[in-house]
Amino acid sequence: MLWSLVKIVLFVVLVAALAYGGMLLMETEGGAQLSFGNFEITLTPLKAVLALIALIVAFYVALKLIGLLIAVVKFLLGDETAISRYFDRNRQKKGIEALADGMMALASGEGRLALTKVARAEKYLQKPELTNLLKAQAAVMSGDKKTAERAYKQLVTDDRTRFIGVQGIMKQKLEDGDTATALKLAEKAFALKPKHVETQDILLRLQAEKGDWSAARSTLSAKLKHGAIPRDVHKRRDAVLALSEAKGVFEKGATIEAREAAIEANKKSPDLIPAAVMACEEYVADDKPRPAARVIKKAWEAQPHPDLAAAFAAIVPDETPEQRIKRFAVLTKIHPEDPETKMLLAELNIASEDFPAARRALGDLAEINPTARSLTILAAIERGEGADDVVVRGWLTRALTAPRGPQWVCDNCQTIHSEWAPVCEHCGGFDTLSWRKPTRSEVAMPQGTEMLPMIVGTLPEPKVDFVDPIEEESQDAPKGMVDVTPVEEGENPKVEN
Repeated sequence: MLWSLVKIVLFVVLVAALAYGGMLLMETEGGAQLSFGNFEITLTPLKAVLALIALIVAFYVALKLIGLLIAVVKFLLGDETAISRYFDRNRQKKGIEALADGMMALASGEGRLALTKVARAEKYLQKPELTNLLKAQAAVMSGDKKTAERAYKQLVTDDRTRFIGVQGIMKQKLEDGDTATALKLAEKAFALKPKHVETQDILLRLQAEKGDWSAARSTLSAKLKHGAIPRDVHKRRDAVLALSEAKGVFEKGATIEAREAAIEANKKSPDLIPAAVMACEEYVADDKPRPAARVIKKAWEAQPHPDLAAAFAAIVPDETPEQRIKRFAVLTKIHPEDPETKMLLAELNIASEDFPAARRALGDLAEINPTARSLTILAAIERGEGADDVVVRGWLTRALTAPRGPQWVCDNCQTIHSEWAPVCEHCGGFDTLSWRKPTRSEVAMPQGTEMLPMIVGTLPEPKVDFVDPIEEESQDAPKGMVDVTPVEEGENPKVEN
């Protein structure tokens, strides 16, 4: 819009300048005198300028006529394409100029103007491999999807531009949400140019979203082969795909294949927590406790995680709490200052009803790093040591509104996931989930609070003697009984001793 206004202003200024120059020439005295033999011609300044312009035009026309005459002579001498080349040269010049104008308009963000220039270039050049590409880009910029799709389909018909056409249609389908068609087009584009990094990434993402893990692993291997990713990144992501493939096989009931795939995933990336858990489960199912424990220990060295502790507990499910504390020393001595280790050791001591040891293991974690789990553990310790109900309820109330601590968080969109997945359900990122504290503030809701992990079990419910309201009026509540009288807002509940 602004450029159109500038052009109008320039045109008005030019016309005004020409008019002003013509007036000056008309008012100027003197002139030009030309002599040809016995003839003399006297021209005013204005006529002299007009004559000069006419002379330049005549010279230009003469050059064109000479060029046409030369083409005719060549044609008469046997060159059958001489005249056609002469006219084609002029059309090509105009087409190239229009194409250049279209490219500049496209670079400046003027999609409609670029489409107009492309139409002119298409008329003169007759080179669809150039004009269709520019037309598609201009149509995408201006929001004309139908024109862009027609241009991309025309590009597909030419072997030199087929990849560009397929890729363009694929991106349109992705924008429309047609991932099934986009996947087929991505596979075709990958077959045309397997080294193209963007196509590799799109194909890998679509295959992962579909759950075609075997094909995704082939695409990932191609990325490594063509140098698109480092070897260590390939090793990690191949482990993620192998784990996902193992889960798919496990859901279908093919236990042997699931075991092999799970163990393969763990070997490729021992620090991948879900792979370590699944490999441990498969070792346990195969009655191999030592390899199962070794897998969990190696993953725990990389990062302590409650799922690892639960899997380690499942290796020997029928042991006593004291035996479990002794066996878990293999894990708890690795990262003794890690919050996960402290909470694990506290839970183990709670299970063995050694509440002072549980308090020592927990330390001041509930104060310096209060989470729903650490506060709940502290409430269980208080209950086990015989604290008043008010104290226990106080810790549980804090646990309901405290942060949940580390969770599976997407590194791209920061979305919190309840469990690990190879693909983020929000942004579609592949292998972007990591176990860490969320960047945005969040609190644990009652339905999401885990009282204690599965390795400890559920604590028995405390017995509460209810007093009949009619009898309560006639006699005092016994000592140690919680006063269940409704409390006004802002008051604290009382415990009668």
